[in-house]
Amino acid sequence: MTTTPFGRALCAMITPFTGAGALDLDGARLLADRLVSAGCDGLVLSGTTGESPTTSDTEKAQLVAAVRDAVGDRASVVAGVGTSDTRHTVELALAAEKAGANGVLVVSPYYSRPPQDALEAHFREVADGSGLPVMLYDIPSRTGVRIEPDTVLRLAEHPRIVAVKDCSHDFLGAQKVLSRTGLAYYAGSDEHNLALYAVGGAGYVSTVANVVPAHLRAVLDAFDAGDTTGAARRQQRATELMELMMASDLPGTVTAKALLGEIGLPAGPVRPPLRPADRATTDKLHAAYDRLIADPEF
Repeated sequence: MTTTPFGRALCAMITPFTGAGALDLDGARLLADRLVSAGCDGLVLSGTTGESPTTSDTEKAQLVAAVRDAVGDRASVVAGVGTSDTRHTVELALAAEKAGANGVLVVSPYYSRPPQDALEAHFREVADGSGLPVMLYDIPSRTGVRIEPDTVLRLAEHPRIVAVKDCSHDFLGAQKVLSRTGLAYYAGSDEHNLALYAVGGAGYVSTVANVVPAHLRAVLDAFDAGDTTGAARRQQRATELMELMMASDLPGTVTAKALLGEIGLPAGPVRPPLRPADRATTDKLHAAYDRLIADPEF
């Protein structure tokens, strides 16, 4: 049986900033409410899309508290707390728990590239450090180190390690873990949302959901209703927007904020070293978005 400890349709929410680059808590509340009202049953804060490397510890805690206030018990709130320092990660997990998070997203320590036994010890220490359930975040293209499937199998024995956000692009490895554990596997790459769900995944943690939350939720709903053809059709119709947002040589944070700003939703600038999308890129994103929402099945 697939477990969904944080829901099925999770958005990797951007962190709104003001025009001057300060944290925009009112914007975060408004965006969070819109996402949940449109079908997201979980929000992941301060992940890659949430610009966690450039937000302070205080800002991270403030963001959790503001979003929790906005969504109440309508959705789970998962706080990104992963850093390259185990002690710091535990501190952030405790702060997220105090601020009202339902769980924590813990990415592999980056840059130092710890071996698998050190990775395992890191995740266990973080899981032991607070009372919150843990979602492992496997994204080797950014961290420089993979959480190998055999390591995940061992970590699944820990009672508070309950889920994985999978950006490994190793579909066989994901199926291996799914077949042998009760871990909830969430697609972290939007092109895998339906495919992973179809083999027993729990759902997705999506960047594209920032702009089309209802459409992505409809993919899962169609599949659950037995309309596999309709689910595939909806997934395919979002492909153009997914490609432009996630495979255009720009981080998803940049493309999501560009498009959100175009459609009048809170976003604001990205923080350096990231730079905003140019006009041509933004126009392409907006055109693809318009084509998708004009679809009669949207």
